[in-house]
Order: sequence, then structure tokens, then C-alpha cells
Amino acid sequence: MSPGRSRDVRHLVGVNLLWLVPGVVGGSEEYTVRCLAGLAEQMSPDMEVRLFALEAFGEIHREVAEAFETVLLPMDGHRKSLRVAAESSWLAAQARRHRLDLLHHAGGVVPLVHNVPAMLTIHDLQPLVMPENFTRAKLAYLRSMLPRSARAARVVVTPSEHAGRSVVDTLGVAPERVMTVPSGIDMAAIGPPDPAEERRVRAAYGIAGQFFLLPAITYPHKNHLMLLRAFADLVTTHPDATLVLTGGEATSEASVQTEIARLGLTDRVKRLGRVPRPDVDVLFDAATALTFPSVFEGFGIPVLEAMAHGCPVISGNTTALPDVVGDAGVLVSPYRPSEWTRTMAELLDHPERRAELRRSGLARAAHFDWRRSADALERAYLRALDQPVPATPAHPTRP
Repeated sequence: MSPGRSRDVRHLVGVNLLWLVPGVVGGSEEYTVRCLAGLAEQMSPDMEVRLFALEAFGEIHREVAEAFETVLLPMDGHRKSLRVAAESSWLAAQARRHRLDLLHHAGGVVPLVHNVPAMLTIHDLQPLVMPENFTRAKLAYLRSMLPRSARAARVVVTPSEHAGRSVVDTLGVAPERVMTVPSGIDMAAIGPPDPAEERRVRAAYGIAGQFFLLPAITYPHKNHLMLLRAFADLVTTHPDATLVLTGGEATSEASVQTEIARLGLTDRVKRLGRVPRPDVDVLFDAATALTFPSVFEGFGIPVLEAMAHGCPVISGNTTALPDVVGDAGVLVSPYRPSEWTRTMAELLDHPERRAELRRSGLARAAHFDWRRSADALERAYLRALDQPVPATPAHPTRP
């Protein structure tokens, strides 16, 4: 690989992905991968992007890694201290070697040692708003690094306008330095539901009848415990309903398992853990509704995925979620389990309401076409490179 830019390329941009440990970092992984995939499809010819990532990224996200020149660090990334050290040593050396014009730090932090102009993505400010969800060490690190990183970046990118307002209000970043790059989805790549695939997935995971779906790692803010209590009340009137929980294990996992047993839901809750992406898509197609009671989101990718599959959405009404759902789903306080019970019962009992939400969800998801995300990301790079930002494209960056 040539360490310099290709012929005729005016701008060489690097993307720091060393923070992205596949399967661990949650929705920020899906958001980042989708933005890069969209950019690869339509990037202007006078810009070149190179990725700097962990070895596992090249294996898990092979298509994106192969769409760009990608430099992989032979490290699994599970020891954060080593990753942080690598950003200030290995990455800094790579930035010099490749003679980058801009380095996009996509994980919320600009390393202490950085030697090229920086752009920063801040996915959300949960550490500053809900500190109880973080260890003392992580909280101390982020309280120090987030404000400093925001000051160091030419442009701060956020996935939603809500997250952008938080950056302005909480970190004091000038509004003109904050840009929204919303998550996108490729609607054309989502085919119609396949009955044979639904039968296969249901048989594989033992799911019968109508079910609700929550695809989320068991972090406290995802609010699994509230949903379990609401679901326990639901099965007193709808005993055949099932709740399906997918996603990896995090700090609330033990509490989730204990609550399932305490509420007597062992036969009605399917805790599947991580499942293959194609199976998650089938679950979206087949579910009675997505139940997403998160109390804090920088964007909320699962609600967009659900709408794109025609899956009715019941979502929390906090932070960025109303911006994504709009009027295409049912917004409910994540602190009122009785309202979740009532809403789930309504969707079980009224197929016409489910059909209405399917239609409105599909229309809403179409506003988040991946090309808009790619446009917004490229415009952010141009702003950070101190180039004139082109006029708003025909497909605007916000729905």
C-alpha cells in the first residue's frame, strides 16, 4: 500500500476505528459501519478515505474494510488501556506515514497525541448525563476526555439533532462546528418477508405465536427490567404472548436473568443473546412489534431497522427517539410500565392498528436513505478540511 494519496486525489481522510470492538460497542458500531458503507458507494473522486481498525473489524465487516484502503492493527481491542495507548502511538505514526489531511475519530474521543487536523463523532453524552451507568474509572476518563476532544476537533458530528444540541449545551461547542450525520438504511436491500425463513427462524429459537422483540445489549439504559415487568402484566391477559430478547451481555445481564425468574417468565421470555444478522432481520419481519424502552439514545438504530422492515414500533419517548420515530410509531414513557402493557395489548388485539403502523413505519424509514448519511458525512469532511460546503443535495440530510 502506498503511504501517500492516489493520483488526482485532493483530500486524504483517515478514520480512526480502533475504539470499535465488534459486538461490544452497541449501536455506534452499526451506525459507523452504515455511514462508511454509504460513503464507499458515492464518495467524490477527489477524496480518498483510509480506515485504521482492529484486526477483528476486517473479519466482521469485510465488505466495508475492502471498500477502502484499510490498515489493521493486530489487536483484539478488549483491553481498553492498550487501545488508548495504540491511538496515541501506532495511530499517530500511521497518520504521519500516510500524510493524512484529516483524521476522523469516530468513537467520541480525540487521542491525547494527535498530529493532523481532527474531526470527531460524539454518539451521545450519556456518561455526563447518566453517570451511574459507568464505572468510576471510565467516568473519570470520559469526563476529562470528552470536553477536551470536542475542543480539539474542527467539526463535531452527531447522529441526531438531539445529540447535537446536547454537545452545544453541555460541552459549549459553537453550533457552527456541529453537524448532524443521521444513520441511514438501504431500503432496497430489504426484501419482502419470506415465510420459509420465518418458519426456520421460529423453529431454531422455539418461538411460537405472536411475540415482541427487543434487540439490545443488556446495558442499564436499555431498560430491560421495566419491559419485563410490563410484559409480566401483559401475560396475565394474553398468556400466549412471547418476549424475545436478542443482543450481547452487559452489566445488567444478571439482573435481567434474575427478573425473568422472579416474575415467572421463564417459559414466555426467549433470551437468545447474539444471533446472526439475517435471523434478526427475520425477527423484525415476524414480530408483532418492536418494544424499545430505552431511556437514552443518541439515535436509536433498532427503531429505524424495525420501521424499514414494516415492524410496528413501540418506543421510549426520550432523547433522540422521537426525532427518529416521528408519528410513525407509538411513543411511551420508559418509566411507566402500565402504559407499555396497555400498548402491547392493543397491538395484540387490533391487527388493523398493526397494519397502520407498518405502513407509516415504512414511509418514515424511507426518509433515512443511506445516501443522505453518506452526503452528510462527506459534507462534514469538507467542512473540517475548511473547504466550501456544497449546496444541500436533492435528497436532504434530515427527514
